[in-house]
Amino acid sequence: MQPPQTLGQIWYQAIRPRSLTATYIPIALGGVLAWRADAFDFAYFVLCLLGTLALQIAANLFNEYFDYRKGVESGKTHGLGMILKNNLLTPNQVLAGGIASLVAGSLIGLFFVWQTGLLILYIGIAAVIVVVIYTATPFALAYIGLGEIAVFIFMGPLIVFGTYYVMVESQDWQPIITGLPIAFLVAAILHANNLRDLEADKIGGRHTLPVRFGRKFAQAEYLFLTFGGFVITVFLIGVGEAPVLTLLIVFAIPETWRLCKITTSTEDVQRLHGVLVHTARLHAIFGGLYVLGWFLDTLLV
Repeated sequence: MQPPQTLGQIWYQAIRPRSLTATYIPIALGGVLAWRADAFDFAYFVLCLLGTLALQIAANLFNEYFDYRKGVESGKTHGLGMILKNNLLTPNQVLAGGIASLVAGSLIGLFFVWQTGLLILYIGIAAVIVVVIYTATPFALAYIGLGEIAVFIFMGPLIVFGTYYVMVESQDWQPIITGLPIAFLVAAILHANNLRDLEADKIGGRHTLPVRFGRKFAQAEYLFLTFGGFVITVFLIGVGEAPVLTLLIVFAIPETWRLCKITTSTEDVQRLHGVLVHTARLHAIFGGLYVLGWFLDTLLV
């Protein structure tokens, strides 16, 4: 029998820590690119990390709250959060936590607007809107099949660009292009979640891509997103937009292949939950190797 969780442990579970690699990796990449441009600022880097983490945690808590309120979680048996379904916190506590996180992230964003100008304001407003409408409105992105696209854009290229911009203050396209490989892998995390919840989402009325187009399509999309990161990296190397050392990502291929085999061979929710957990880890492995390639190349330049 497991000992009861402390309140701190419950909140830690509520923020879905395994998903937070979606912030760590693009922030790290933006920092390396800023260092490459001789403009790295440690204090700004830490503030970028804290502000972006706050926004992602807000999105996670709002997701927990509005899924529960809309009855979407009723058919789920596995999940990264499930705090409300398991009666570990009250809905008002989770909502308050989401609002507090959103305010904290927004205040850090406003500091950067004061320091660097209106471009960060526009990016920040767009990010806050996505955080709020991801699950909170009748046309929530997560419920109409736009979740992967939103995550692809905001948790990949835009975080990389924003981190780079607040230090370099240059509207350079390279951070956006450079962020594309990790965008594929972060979208794969969300897609793995939607594939696991396919049947539960049908019952709950969430029209995710797996629900709209079926399991075979969803399995193919998982392969596209996971291997897409490798393909786009090779392409970027070929056109001179990424260093050869980013080929360190090849060490993530065995895990990618293993997860793809499971995804295309089972409908078992428990096994697919394992795929989700390990896809988040794959994002961290792939992203870490990709960032390391950029870092080592910067040392050698």
